[in-house]
Amino acid sequence: MTYSLDLRERAIGFVHQGGTKAEAARIFGINRQTLYNWFAAKDLQPKKCGPRRRKLDKAALAAHVRACPDALLRERAEHFGVRTNAIWVAMRQLDMRKKNDTARGKSFR
Repeated sequence: MTYSLDLRERAIGFVHQGGTKAEAARIFGINRQTLYNWFAAKDLQPKKCGPRRRKLDKAALAAHVRACPDALLRERAEHFGVRTNAIWVAMRQLDMRKKNDTARGKSFR
């Protein structure tokens, strides 16, 4: 959860005016460690988080499925260095079906 800049400044100001950090944490409803982190930070502005770096690149998985449509889940998992379940979940998120669907006449998208 990101706290507003106004709340951060009020909590810091309360401590600078003579209040304790524990009191400030109770009054403003924040964790005491959060307040300590704000005092240690150079800037009180909330930090923007970027996209997470994943172990399994879904674009590479989709390309691998198109290149090797007959590969089994365990073979794909070995290729990408992840567990079989990670491949299964990623393929479901990409709306791709397992190998047996090709035998029934369905193709990968």
